[in-house]
Amino acid sequence: MTTQIFESGKNRHRPVLWAAVIALFLGLLPFAVKDSFTLQVLLLAIMFGALGASWNLVGGFLGRVSFGHGVFIGMGAYTTLLLLHYAKVSPLIGIPLGGLICALLAWVVGGPTLRLSGHYFAMATIALLQIGLLLFTNWDWAGGATGLEAPIRDAGWMLLFRTKVPYYRIAVLLAFVTFCATYFLVHSRVGFYWRAINGDEGAARSLGVPADRYKMLAFVISAGLTGMWGGFFAMYVGFIDPDSLFSLTTSVQIVLVAILGGVGTLIGPWLGAAVLLPMSEGLRVMMGSAGAGMDLLVFGLVILLVTLFLPGGLITLRRRRRGTSGR
Repeated sequence: MTTQIFESGKNRHRPVLWAAVIALFLGLLPFAVKDSFTLQVLLLAIMFGALGASWNLVGGFLGRVSFGHGVFIGMGAYTTLLLLHYAKVSPLIGIPLGGLICALLAWVVGGPTLRLSGHYFAMATIALLQIGLLLFTNWDWAGGATGLEAPIRDAGWMLLFRTKVPYYRIAVLLAFVTFCATYFLVHSRVGFYWRAINGDEGAARSLGVPADRYKMLAFVISAGLTGMWGGFFAMYVGFIDPDSLFSLTTSVQIVLVAILGGVGTLIGPWLGAAVLLPMSEGLRVMMGSAGAGMDLLVFGLVILLVTLFLPGGLITLRRRRRGTSGR
């Protein structure tokens, strides 16, 4: 038993080592892959994997399904680009500040909303998303409905590049940081409390778990990570507007990524993004404008099939294979 415990402790952080190896491989990939479309698909898959992993802290481990995480993408994006546009503040500072503002917003709205559960909490997050959309659509200083553009130049300190490769490598680095943050949180006492609250909040409270504090912590951290990715996305695309950022479709896509891969698991959102995003981009290119909305139809079909045959997500395929090989 002592040997088993020692091996368990020794292998505890093996997923982080594997994540570092994968990140290194992905970071070196542009030396072999020169096609800009392929790099864009990989970048989007990495970004949505990270967004799904951030959402998973609330929707998977805590069990509060949010359809309004797009508001944190929008807030992070606008914070980063407004600071660059008006104050010439580098996104190297603006992106973390955007994450901090999103975390503060989550702390403000989390008090009343986290008291809700089930579809009531989901509807409250959708309402928050719509408030953000209306606010920025009618805010002329932030560009209003027409949006806001990033400067067109080549300046590394401002994260302004003329090729996709630097953005791709930044995305890989941010994804590794996101994975490490979620991994260590989930494998700490904090993660244990989240799962306890998700399982039975009343029982957790009776055992002394400060449920309100840890629900708020999950919401704040999830919002902060999402806001940082929103800031990165603003610099990558170079243009933002309320309709594209405060989008229910984007929020739903984040949820679908986690559901497809497996909610409440560390690898699930990344696996879901690796399947869903290439499928989405491939359909968009193949069908062009004639296939507008077809990707959403396919998403719905995929989720329906997963719900019927793999309720735990794609991650359960690995578990089933292990179970079969063990017989």
